[in-house]
Amino acid sequence: MRRVGAVDARPSALAVVAAGGAAGALARWGITATWPTVVGGAGWGTLAVNLTGCFLLGLLAARVEPDSLARLGLGTGVLGGFTTFSTLMVETDRGLSESRPALALGVLAVSLVGGVGLAWIGERIGERAA
Repeated sequence: MRRVGAVDARPSALAVVAAGGAAGALARWGITATWPTVVGGAGWGTLAVNLTGCFLLGLLAARVEPDSLARLGLGTGVLGGFTTFSTLMVETDRGLSESRPALALGVLAVSLVGGVGLAWIGERIGERAA
């Protein structure tokens, strides 16, 4: 295996991460286009994809070998492209600047605490299913 630092630099690894990332980003786009953030509202689509992604990442961590191409493609690729911390931060900033601090900080808190909790739950479910 050819590694640069801690990164798997095999062409096959790069290909599965790129393909997975494209698929994950398209799935996120589809969900957030269907459930867009409206002016004065919360980013419910972003919240949904982030929480779902955290749960699935926990499940994946319990079920798929760490150095496998499947984990790279599904975890780093698909779920990395699916979830979006940057959009969460933009939506939080927008909520704060539009005088909706309670909503903005509430969605941020649910995203962070809920995401960690759902990753943990996903991992426990994955371990029990093994």
